[in-house]
Amino acid sequence: MDPSQNHDSPARPQGTPPDAQAVRETFARFCEVIARLRSPDGCPWDREQTMATIKPYTLEETYELLEAIDSDDNAAIQEELGDVLLQVVLDAQIARDENRFDIVDVIRQVTDKMIRRHPHVFGDASAQTADDVRTHWEKAKSQEKQERQSALDGIPDALPALAKAARITKKAARVGYDFPHRAMLFDKLREEIDELQQELYPDGNVPDIPAAVDMPPVPDEPTDDPDRHDRIEGELGDVLFVVANIARRWNINPEEALRRANRKFAGRFQAIESGLAAAGKTIREASLEEMEALYQAEKRRERGEAE
Repeated sequence: MDPSQNHDSPARPQGTPPDAQAVRETFARFCEVIARLRSPDGCPWDREQTMATIKPYTLEETYELLEAIDSDDNAAIQEELGDVLLQVVLDAQIARDENRFDIVDVIRQVTDKMIRRHPHVFGDASAQTADDVRTHWEKAKSQEKQERQSALDGIPDALPALAKAARITKKAARVGYDFPHRAMLFDKLREEIDELQQELYPDGNVPDIPAAVDMPPVPDEPTDDPDRHDRIEGELGDVLFVVANIARRWNINPEEALRRANRKFAGRFQAIESGLAAAGKTIREASLEEMEALYQAEKRRERGEAE
């Protein structure tokens, strides 16, 4: 079905579930298709997959879904949600084939968990604010995860580093280990930047050079000492960790913020390439000044500023 057709259907109240019969039929058919692919007369590629071998595809499909959501393209979001669902059902079918569990167990478990963690909806508890909801959620979660020893347990190792940093500081803050005022983090950031500069410039002479393009390139000096390289890496990590903590205190997802910055820079760089192509030049033929002029022009265009 063309996702655009959804706009023509009658509006339904928020929280209305899909048609139960349609869910049963379409989901059962999808599970049958995946099971057939894994059967002896199915697909050789699908038959040989394990949970470990399809992990990279699961991660890739998740990022493609995020990209589709960023684009706000309904057709793309629908397609990528389907691809993520494929990963879930395929993993569950592999588990069934290995006599571990199946998709019914997965759905039943997550359904029960959502009910337990929302006692203000499915029980007698009360929640008037988002903070009240978080309290109920954490209480239920702590009862479910009694085997955890540390307040930091439960953070996936595979999380991107910036996102993991924010999760670590959030969990620490929940047990009271946090700066009393979020503005204090900027003092901490300055401290960490100072320590990074001390490693980058051991003689204490940090060049004071404004960011500009009107000077010849200066080659970077290599860091040949492995111990110094390790110290620099450690100090840079501390700077990034504080930045992630600042993001958390202002309720910003640092991973999403960096993805947004990546997209912004890539768009402006591609505008440089387009501008040079229109002038009959390639990027390798242009001067830094020409590239910067096009970059700044694109920046003004984004902001709606007149040339």
